[in-house]
This record gives sequence, structure tokens and C-alpha cells, in this order.
Amino acid sequence: MPSKTTSPPHAAVVGAGLAGAACTQSLLAAGWNVTVFDKARGPGGRLATRRASWRDTKGCEHAVALDHGAPGFTATTAPFQAEMAALAEKGVVALWQPRPAPQSQALEERARLWVPTPSLPSLCAHLLQGASALWERPVQSLRRSDGQWRLDAGRGQFDAVMLAIPPAQAEGLLAPHKAEWAQRAALSMMQPCWTLMGAASQEPGDTDWEAMVPANGPLGWVARNEARPGRTPAHPGTVHWVAHARASWSRDHLEDSALAVQEALADALATALAHPIQWRSCAVHRWRYALPHAHNPVPHPQAWWDGPLGLGVCGDFLGGAGAEGAWLSGKHLAAQALGHDDGAAAAAAQTALHAAARLTTPAAKPSPAVHNVN
Repeated sequence: MPSKTTSPPHAAVVGAGLAGAACTQSLLAAGWNVTVFDKARGPGGRLATRRASWRDTKGCEHAVALDHGAPGFTATTAPFQAEMAALAEKGVVALWQPRPAPQSQALEERARLWVPTPSLPSLCAHLLQGASALWERPVQSLRRSDGQWRLDAGRGQFDAVMLAIPPAQAEGLLAPHKAEWAQRAALSMMQPCWTLMGAASQEPGDTDWEAMVPANGPLGWVARNEARPGRTPAHPGTVHWVAHARASWSRDHLEDSALAVQEALADALATALAHPIQWRSCAVHRWRYALPHAHNPVPHPQAWWDGPLGLGVCGDFLGGAGAEGAWLSGKHLAAQALGHDDGAAAAAAQTALHAAARLTTPAAKPSPAVHNVN
């Protein structure tokens, strides 16, 4: 990658989710300067936690933190297993083995999930330590001149730009510079996910279990958020629900109003719980780009990198579905930029990840969007 000076290269990483954070961590470790741009108010991407509040009958306000992003993730490849073990020693992640509801389908790979603590964004915040960050800065265009990149979202020049955002958002940024990549991004399909979350009155039996995969209906995953490692216990007599809709249902209702979706998913949760729900606070969130489609029509390498141009792309749509695929893709992009690319090792890791996905997600079974929701 060309650079006009002998000072460390300066990279702009667009997207502060797990792929962007993993890429940033490796670049920082190699001595690069990194500035992170994200349209949100903080790091995490689809590793997201929302804070809300409700008042009891005495008027006392109670805070609620709800993990409406990924409920957790598995580690199936050696590099990611080693990363989770190291982070667990630092208290950044913890292993969660949720007690299934009696009426639940088998939890399968979700029976052992790594969970960032004390909130989902804390993992990305940890990986991004040492980087400069510009929040609430959506990047709408990239301009290159004299071997340097400029972004419309901030001042400064960069030797390299790494896009760690969903393919539909990367397409427009890539089109003026890498038409082939833009076309491939346009063909990379992502599945949506509607998520219901809130605090409700506890009913008998609600706290005897921690997670559920309903046998049918709109919901693909239900969990008691306060039962997750490192989370704040619920107020006495209260339970914190987070429920993700199946990708197929979310796709069919993608443009429905939030109120209509909230009513439909609340009814579905009441059916799954087999009792009415007395909500104390309730909301929904639409993840338009939650998971890569299981059968994307275009095969991808684990990350895209053009060294002479100083332009790269990473994300779970390249590395494989879920947090693990995002992390692997971010690491692989950084390795290419640093000249440490081991294509055979990356291909082996990606093959292992896809094989694990095939074993745990039968093709005939509707796939709930539970592993990575952006």
C-alpha cells in the first residue's frame, strides 16, 4: 500500500461492529493509526444493548438494560476459541448455558453461548481501545486523490479505508472505486429481524428457565435478559424479555409499523409463555440487515483487499454468519493489509465455520435470526 511518508499508515475503519473492531485491533497492534467512523452513538453494531426505564405504582423509576442485538455466539474455529478464552480471563465475555423452557425446542448450538459483559457493546469497546472514534458520523461518500482517501464524514486524509458495514450500505461507497465489488455486494443478501423487548410482571414459572426456541409462530428465540451473565437483576416481581422474530416473518413484515409489529410479537410471546403479559415497558427494533442469507448466490473470500488502492471490505457476509464470521473477516482483512495473509488458513477457518453452520442449522428448518442482529 503506497504511503507518502515514513510515519505509520492511517486507516479509516467505517463501522464499529465486531468486524470493524477486530480489524482495528489488529491494525493498532501493528502500529497503525486508526480512526473509526460509525453512524451510531457508540460501538457495537449488531452487538447492541438498549436502555429504558419504567415506573412502579409508587412512582419510583427503574432502569432496564436489554440486549436487543445478538443473544450470544458460538466459537467453532481455533482462532476464535482462543480469543474467547483470552477475553473470558479478562472478564470481557462469559459463557452462558441457558436453562431451556420445558416447552422449548432443542437449543442446539445455542446451548452454550459466549456473551459480552456487562453489555453487548462492551466487547467492541474493548477491542477498539487505542483508536480514535467519531460517533454519529454516517459516511456517505469516499474520495481518493494523490494516493489518499477523504471521507465526507470527517476531516483528514487516510492511507486506507476499511468498510465494515452491511453489503447494501457498502455498495454505494464502493461503486465509484471498485465496480466489481459493488456488484458483488449488491448480490449479497441479508436477512432482517424484528426484535421485541421490555420489562413485564413476573408470572409463576417465568424464572424456572432462561431461554426458549418456540416450536412454531413468529418467534425464533426468547430469553430472560436478566438471566444472562453480568446483567443487572430484575426488580422483584419483574422479568426482562427479549424475543427475536424468525427471518421469514421479519421479511414478510419488514415495512409494517412498529406498533403493529409490537402487538403481533407481544401476542406471539404471550402464546409461547402460555399466559398474558403485563408489560411495564415494551418496544421493538427492526434490524434490516441481521444475518447473511444462508444461500448467497455469489461465493466470497473471507475479506476483500486492494493493496494499491488501499481499500478493503470485511463483515459476516464474507466471513460467515454470526459474530465469529464477522471477527474472522475483520482479522483476515487486517492480515491482508499488513501483508500477513495466510490464505490457506483463512480458507480452512471459513470452511470449518460453514460446516458448523450446516450441522447446526438444517436447511428444512426455518432459521431464526438469533446469532447476529444488526
